[in-house]
Amino acid sequence: MTDTTSQPIPPQRKSFFQQLELDTRLLGMVGAFIILCLGFDFVTEGRFLTPRNIFNLTIQTVSVAIMACGMVFIIVTRHIDLSVGALLATCSAIMAMVQTAFLPDVLGLDLGSPLIAPIAIVVGIAAGTAIGAFHGWLVGYLTIPAFIVTLGGLLIWRNVGWFLTRGQTIGPLDSNFQVFGGTNGTLGPTVSWVLGAIFAAAAVFGIWNARRAKSAHGFPVKPVWAEMVLSVVSAGAILGFIATLNAYQVPQGRLRRIFEARGETLPEGYSIGYGLPVSVLLLIVIAVLMTVVARRTRFGRYIFATGGNPDAAELSGINTRMLTVKIFALMGALCAISAIVASARLTNHTNDIGTLDELRVIAAAVIGGTALAGGVGTIHGAILGALIMQSLQSGMAMVGVDAPYQNIVVGAVLVLAVLIDIQYRKRTGDA
Repeated sequence: MTDTTSQPIPPQRKSFFQQLELDTRLLGMVGAFIILCLGFDFVTEGRFLTPRNIFNLTIQTVSVAIMACGMVFIIVTRHIDLSVGALLATCSAIMAMVQTAFLPDVLGLDLGSPLIAPIAIVVGIAAGTAIGAFHGWLVGYLTIPAFIVTLGGLLIWRNVGWFLTRGQTIGPLDSNFQVFGGTNGTLGPTVSWVLGAIFAAAAVFGIWNARRAKSAHGFPVKPVWAEMVLSVVSAGAILGFIATLNAYQVPQGRLRRIFEARGETLPEGYSIGYGLPVSVLLLIVIAVLMTVVARRTRFGRYIFATGGNPDAAELSGINTRMLTVKIFALMGALCAISAIVASARLTNHTNDIGTLDELRVIAAAVIGGTALAGGVGTIHGAILGALIMQSLQSGMAMVGVDAPYQNIVVGAVLVLAVLIDIQYRKRTGDA
């Protein structure tokens, strides 16, 4: 008679990446981004990964990335917003007219007054929030599909912006307003290093605090060496990013004009780096706040619960109609903030501002792992998706690819990203 006593199954050895417990999809995105950057750097003979191009790449990504943060919440709740680019244009037109027409004519405030930029920003964000809330009311309370509401909004608000400016380019905008644009608003090397050190310390603290919380509640934790690797990589990436931005030097001609405006002479051999742009700092703050909202607040839990199962969420007492209004209002506010960044970077308002941003924002969210079926999405994934999209377009522009072909590639990448997402969720059982 044979012994049928079951033998204990030895634990399977985990690979290096499995012990780090990283999201395989996010890891794949990071790998694809690195390959993309190295490929373009090779094709452009080392011009793609220069401090100057990385600086420009970051400030070009900010506007789309900010809206992508809001699009995550929209798509997670099984909606879509096709009006973000048009709403950006309308908010930009409103803020431009407030600065150049309303405040000078009505209140007698000239450009350069310290009140111009704050008033314009408040009016623009209020307008974007109100329009977004109106979209949410149509979707949530009148039950009109979000696709139809925002498709109509795309046509309406793009032309409302045109009528506000009578089709003219409005500018230059207030110098204080232009601080949010990029090269006209940077923190300099010293402040950038200080903030970089703070961000790196916060990232390391977050990693070890999460480990402590898991351990306190009896959940399994990573090996200590894995936490240390993640801490070193996170801090190194942050400080390396700051070092790259600081390495981009302000051109001598610009420095000379700055010193002449002060009535001074540029010292011989003097140079200084740009440092962290104010617009990038704004994106970081928004990303942190949106992540906290998604993970730590009742509002965030309601969003993901509604996206996972709208009927169950409503039966459990969640006011899904008002939730829809709030989500679209938040999206409208983020569109207005993106309008600040985009128009400040251009130093004026143009009628084609935000054109095709609908494609870029939705693509960024989807490439970043937000499921079109709802219930799944991350803020950091959407930002990484926006960075991949902008890197792709910037690299193609440097290679000499015409704009129509660039849009063809972006559209193909979007479809491919959705296909990869579907296959990934089928394999992991999340479909």
